[in-house]
Amino acid sequence: MMSVAARLVGLVAVLSSLSLTVPAQAHAFLDHAAPAVGSKVHGSPLEVRLWFSQDLEPAFSTIRVFNEAGAQVDQRDKAVDPGDRTQLRVSLPPLPAGTYKVIWRALSNDTHVTEGDFVFEVAP
Repeated sequence: MMSVAARLVGLVAVLSSLSLTVPAQAHAFLDHAAPAVGSKVHGSPLEVRLWFSQDLEPAFSTIRVFNEAGAQVDQRDKAVDPGDRTQLRVSLPPLPAGTYKVIWRALSNDTHVTEGDFVFEVAP
Protein backbone atom coordinates (compact mmCIF):
# COMPACT_ATOMS: atom_id res chain seq x y z
CA MET A 1 0.00 0.00 0.00
CA MET A 2 1.43 3.38 -1.09
CA SER A 3 1.66 6.20 1.40
CA VAL A 4 -0.13 9.47 0.81
CA ALA A 5 3.23 11.23 0.30
CA ALA A 6 4.29 8.71 -2.38
CA ARG A 7 0.97 9.16 -4.19
CA LEU A 8 1.34 12.92 -4.04
CA VAL A 9 4.88 12.76 -5.46
CA GLY A 10 3.64 10.50 -8.26
CA LEU A 11 0.76 12.85 -9.07
CA VAL A 12 3.07 15.86 -9.18
CA ALA A 13 5.44 13.99 -11.50
CA VAL A 14 2.61 13.07 -13.88
CA LEU A 15 1.22 16.60 -13.94
CA SER A 16 4.68 18.08 -14.50
CA SER A 17 5.33 15.78 -17.45
CA LEU A 18 1.98 16.70 -19.01
CA SER A 19 2.72 20.41 -18.77
CA LEU A 20 6.04 19.87 -20.55
CA THR A 21 4.42 18.10 -23.51
CA VAL A 22 1.85 20.78 -24.30
CA PRO A 23 3.11 22.71 -27.34
CA ALA A 24 3.49 26.45 -27.01
CA GLN A 25 1.00 28.31 -29.16
CA ALA A 26 2.01 31.82 -30.10
CA HIS A 27 -0.28 34.12 -32.00
CA ALA A 28 0.26 37.57 -33.43
CA PHE A 29 -2.08 39.58 -31.21
CA LEU A 30 -2.64 43.28 -31.82
CA ASP A 31 -0.48 45.17 -29.32
CA HIS A 32 -1.28 48.77 -30.28
CA ALA A 33 -2.26 50.92 -33.24
CA ALA A 34 -1.85 54.42 -34.65
CA PRO A 35 -4.42 55.91 -34.77
CA ALA A 36 -5.28 54.18 -31.52
CA VAL A 37 -8.22 51.81 -31.24
CA GLY A 38 -11.39 53.85 -30.66
CA SER A 39 -9.54 57.17 -30.81
CA LYS A 40 -10.54 60.55 -32.21
CA VAL A 41 -7.80 62.25 -34.25
CA HIS A 42 -7.84 65.85 -35.40
CA GLY A 43 -6.93 65.99 -39.07
CA SER A 44 -6.41 63.12 -41.45
CA PRO A 45 -3.68 60.60 -40.55
CA LEU A 46 -1.20 59.72 -43.31
CA GLU A 47 -1.37 56.00 -42.55
CA VAL A 48 -2.64 53.33 -40.19
CA ARG A 49 0.07 51.37 -38.36
CA LEU A 50 -0.52 48.24 -36.31
CA TRP A 51 1.99 46.55 -34.00
CA PHE A 52 1.63 42.88 -33.11
CA SER A 53 3.06 40.59 -30.46
CA GLN A 54 4.84 38.35 -33.03
CA ASP A 55 6.66 38.77 -36.35
CA LEU A 56 4.29 38.68 -39.33
CA GLU A 57 4.32 36.87 -42.66
CA PRO A 58 4.01 39.78 -45.13
CA ALA A 59 2.31 37.86 -47.95
CA PHE A 60 -0.56 36.70 -45.74
CA SER A 61 -1.12 39.66 -43.40
CA THR A 62 -3.61 42.32 -44.45
CA ILE A 63 -4.96 45.66 -43.31
CA ARG A 64 -7.84 47.55 -44.91
CA VAL A 65 -9.59 50.81 -43.98
CA PHE A 66 -13.25 51.52 -44.78
CA ASN A 67 -15.39 54.65 -44.54
CA GLU A 68 -18.89 54.83 -43.05
CA ALA A 69 -20.44 53.84 -46.41
CA GLY A 70 -18.35 50.65 -46.48
CA ALA A 71 -16.00 51.77 -49.26
CA GLN A 72 -12.32 50.86 -48.94
CA VAL A 73 -10.39 54.12 -48.62
CA ASP A 74 -6.78 53.07 -48.02
CA GLN A 75 -4.11 53.21 -50.75
CA ARG A 76 -3.97 49.36 -50.95
CA ASP A 77 -0.23 49.41 -50.32
CA LYS A 78 -0.14 47.35 -47.13
CA ALA A 79 3.32 46.31 -46.01
CA VAL A 80 5.15 44.75 -43.10
CA ASP A 81 8.01 47.01 -42.01
CA PRO A 82 11.29 45.24 -42.94
CA GLY A 83 13.00 46.78 -39.91
CA ASP A 84 10.21 45.75 -37.50
CA ARG A 85 8.38 42.65 -38.69
CA THR A 86 5.77 43.14 -35.95
CA GLN A 87 4.48 46.31 -37.68
CA LEU A 88 1.86 46.32 -40.45
CA ARG A 89 0.97 49.59 -42.20
CA VAL A 90 -1.16 51.01 -45.00
CA SER A 91 -1.18 54.54 -46.46
CA LEU A 92 -4.25 56.78 -46.48
CA PRO A 93 -5.38 59.56 -48.79
CA PRO A 94 -6.65 62.74 -47.14
CA LEU A 95 -9.73 61.63 -45.20
CA PRO A 96 -12.76 63.81 -44.50
CA ALA A 97 -14.22 63.93 -41.01
CA GLY A 98 -16.01 60.71 -40.13
CA THR A 99 -15.67 57.27 -38.61
CA TYR A 100 -13.36 54.71 -40.21
CA LYS A 101 -13.14 50.98 -39.67
CA VAL A 102 -9.82 49.12 -39.79
CA ILE A 103 -10.02 45.39 -40.57
CA TRP A 104 -6.86 43.34 -40.13
CA ARG A 105 -5.69 39.76 -40.50
CA ALA A 106 -2.27 38.71 -39.22
CA LEU A 107 -0.38 35.51 -39.93
CA SER A 108 2.53 35.00 -37.55
CA ASN A 109 5.74 33.20 -38.49
CA ASP A 110 4.45 30.10 -36.72
CA THR A 111 1.40 30.02 -39.08
CA HIS A 112 -1.25 31.04 -36.52
CA VAL A 113 -3.85 33.50 -37.83
CA THR A 114 -5.54 36.24 -35.82
CA GLU A 115 -7.95 38.84 -37.11
CA GLY A 116 -9.92 41.74 -35.84
CA ASP A 117 -11.23 45.22 -36.44
CA PHE A 118 -11.61 48.56 -34.72
CA VAL A 119 -12.77 52.08 -35.48
CA PHE A 120 -11.24 55.51 -35.18
CA GLU A 121 -12.75 58.91 -35.84
CA VAL A 122 -11.33 61.77 -37.88
CA ALA A 123 -12.42 65.14 -36.52
CA PRO A 124 -11.90 68.45 -38.32
